[in-house]
Amino acid sequence: MTEGDYRHVYIIIEHEEGKILQVSLEMLGEARRILDDFNKKYSSNEKVVAVLLGYNVKEIPKILIEHGADAVIYADSQELRYVRNTIHTKVIAQIASDRDVAANIEPEYATQFKRPRYMFFAADSIGRHLSATVLAHMDSGLASDINKLVIGDLQITHQNKTGGKPLTYEKTLEMYRPDFSGFLWTTILCLDNKNPAIQKDYHPQACSIIPGVFEIIPSDPSRDGKIIEYTPKFDEEDLKVRIIDRKIIKSEIDFDSHKAIVSFGRGIKDSPEQNIKLIEQLAAELDAQIGISLPLSKKPFSVSQTVDSTYLIPDRVIGISGRKVAPKLYIAVGISGAMQHISGMKDSEFIIAINPDENALMKDECDIFIKGRMEDVIPVLIEEIRKQKQVVQA
Repeated sequence: MTEGDYRHVYIIIEHEEGKILQVSLEMLGEARRILDDFNKKYSSNEKVVAVLLGYNVKEIPKILIEHGADAVIYADSQELRYVRNTIHTKVIAQIASDRDVAANIEPEYATQFKRPRYMFFAADSIGRHLSATVLAHMDSGLASDINKLVIGDLQITHQNKTGGKPLTYEKTLEMYRPDFSGFLWTTILCLDNKNPAIQKDYHPQACSIIPGVFEIIPSDPSRDGKIIEYTPKFDEEDLKVRIIDRKIIKSEIDFDSHKAIVSFGRGIKDSPEQNIKLIEQLAAELDAQIGISLPLSKKPFSVSQTVDSTYLIPDRVIGISGRKVAPKLYIAVGISGAMQHISGMKDSEFIIAINPDENALMKDECDIFIKGRMEDVIPVLIEEIRKQKQVVQA
């Protein structure tokens, strides 16, 4: 592998009829931050490259440059208006291995260029599918649902990858995600085979990134960048599959229009059905929406079909694997405080936690911590709220 074989980070941009999805701008911002550090650390000049597919999208590249891209490669075609996975997969793979495109981005390494060094997708319904098929097409690895990225040099000893010898992997993308418990990090690496017996490069190092994790960098209209139009090549067989009707399905759970959210976790375990009904009553008094922590969506408790289908559903999950919320009031009932959940509600203006365990991590994240069983605390809260309503209405 030479210095010019693998260059840059390619960001796969998602948009809805020309409106850029927030997660795409978040990925651009994170790519800008880590690549600025990368170039400084390695005395390099690699680029943040946005890849945009669509129809009538010629006004979008300037916005992407303002938000951190050094270059934007865009393909504008009626055939790319809506995502058809097979077609989008092939076009992205074409762009990622095109040396003429690479020459426009960075002429110095154009003749050596093989593929991007890194590639980012959104961890949403489109990006999760597309990332898997693109990386399968390119015969490289993929880490899914990532919320932390670090680039560094790692010494690795592995029976297959290194033949059992300690070897240094430079410029390795360390991709982190919380495990199911939400308390521990899992680190995922995409490593080349350096063992001479099975030597093979695995690039790009790629991942899908959870929406809402990274900050968007402020728009800077003065930023300059290259805008490269790409003419895709279509397989006529693929074009036989067409989209003739399309509807956008939004989540049935509306967190955004509520000023308060009451969420519950595995702390309901002593009496799941009755405790959920208590939480339902509290939420009704506050005109609050109800959320849950991720483990509850796996249906760990036996409850009635009505309660199960109403509350123990993925649409109510708050956290890395669900929704990010920022209400004026957030009440966490029986939630331990795993990072998986915290990341989804930490921007709430005022947080109250109810938990019998005074050492629960949620204690460090809240404004008021009530030590006690929900069965004892919630009825008292409901009674006090009703008294205050009577005072206000008098």
